[in-house]
Amino acid sequence: MQRVFGFAGWSGSGKTTLIEQVIAELARQGRRVSLIKHAHHGFDVDHPGKDSFRHREAGATEVLISSATRWALMHELRDAPELSLAEALGKFSACDLVLVEGYKREAIPKIEIWRAAVGKPLLYPTDPHIVGLASDDALPDAVREPALRRFGLSSVGEIAQFALERAVLL
Repeated sequence: MQRVFGFAGWSGSGKTTLIEQVIAELARQGRRVSLIKHAHHGFDVDHPGKDSFRHREAGATEVLISSATRWALMHELRDAPELSLAEALGKFSACDLVLVEGYKREAIPKIEIWRAAVGKPLLYPTDPHIVGLASDDALPDAVREPALRRFGLSSVGEIAQFALERAVLL
């Protein structure tokens, strides 16, 4: 089981930047942090012409690349269903906290990152698992939620602490 906390928001809202800053803050505190990013489309971390790419293209289900500084395991689903959040968490080594970007329908506590300039509505009114809101913008007049913890986008230390406190075991 891992301690898990999520980040949600529309594309262009600044999720990746904020998560990067939160990871750096937690790492400075000596915490081991892992991240799951759910992609909504095909992606590839490999490149045509590389040995590992050629081996996957030839039909290997898994290819592990290892060096003195890192290792990576690529697994081809080959028409199998994508991983659930629980299955993805099972792939990690033990750590202090797993941050999740994406899997927005999962029942995990999350902070929504919102920018008015993106032109999209807030997610929290339809997601009861959003427990915090990070934004430097004024909320629309029709939207006020006193129970929702508010953060400025530069409140990285507070957001990191909030994530640690509100994380759940999965």
